[in-house]
Amino acid sequence: MSGLYLSRGLFPQEFLRPTVQFILDCQRDSGEIPWFEGGHTDPWDHVESAMGLSIGGELEAAGKAYAWLARMQLEDGSWWASYRGEEVDNPQRRESNFVAYIAAGVWHHFLVSGDCNFLRAMWPMVDKAIGFVVSLQTEHGDIYWKVDAQGIPEDDALLTGCSSIYKSLECAHNIAATLSEDRPQWLVARDRLGVALRYKPERFDRTWESKARYSMDWFYPVLSGALTEMEARARLAGRWDEFVEDNLGCRCVSDEPWVTVAESCELVMALLAAGDHARAVEVYSWVHQWRSGDGSYWTGYQMVEDLLWPEEKPTWTAGAILLAADALTEHTGASKLFCGVHLLDATPDASLVRRLLVD
Repeated sequence: MSGLYLSRGLFPQEFLRPTVQFILDCQRDSGEIPWFEGGHTDPWDHVESAMGLSIGGELEAAGKAYAWLARMQLEDGSWWASYRGEEVDNPQRRESNFVAYIAAGVWHHFLVSGDCNFLRAMWPMVDKAIGFVVSLQTEHGDIYWKVDAQGIPEDDALLTGCSSIYKSLECAHNIAATLSEDRPQWLVARDRLGVALRYKPERFDRTWESKARYSMDWFYPVLSGALTEMEARARLAGRWDEFVEDNLGCRCVSDEPWVTVAESCELVMALLAAGDHARAVEVYSWVHQWRSGDGSYWTGYQMVEDLLWPEEKPTWTAGAILLAADALTEHTGASKLFCGVHLLDATPDASLVRRLLVD
């Protein structure tokens, strides 16, 4: 199916229910959500899938997903790069943006559910995770992208990864503020990271080939809220023709004939953050031609070979579909999370939190 045009208040519940069910069917009894049946699980994509469950009204299943992460968390607050069940699949590194994303997921679930008990229960996990991430910030504001098996940081940073961390720090601050926990250093770290993202391009890709050919490096600074709306519009306009294929979607890499569903959905939210609602609606209307009969979505489409590639239908792609639909229709209290910056006062009262959930 293609040509699904969404607007505020018109969340396609019946159409997207199979997509929610697909994530549910892939979730294990432990709460873990692998990429697909038989695949591995990484902390970032696990959270993306859990957010899809929250949007789909499967709050108990989403809660189980976050509880699984809490059980798997290491003493220093981090997680390994990937798992298979209770076993570590990749013990070679722990990635800072993977670790930080738990704050985005927990805050997202709270905005959907309004469950303060959940927020309090998840607080120790978030606190440890963000402490680990902030400890990897350099004097220049960027954050090392990983530590190795011995815990030694690699001296480089990723623009996409740091952009994701920037949004996660916003969410972590809001969690702390809602729970009246004092973590002023998190806002300081976020401010310093924002300066690096905006003004210090030399801090990224210092020791390897530039990743500017990847679309996420193009739109993630917009999606994270690091840029003003005017800056965001200019950034998206500057490379639009390199990355966007009309009636197909967003390329993963500028020089490869391959559009991907998840990147297209994230671009939809970046467009909303830049105030470009019309193009956001249009791009989202294209992605459903890559939908499978069970409500899942293929990773992407190779334009030269005219084939779906790879032959995978990841849970996190389904999660991205649900996140973009929510952002366009404002279906849940979390619909605006990736479409703007919403920083709570350091000591909010209950009415402020209620207004955030309603607005």
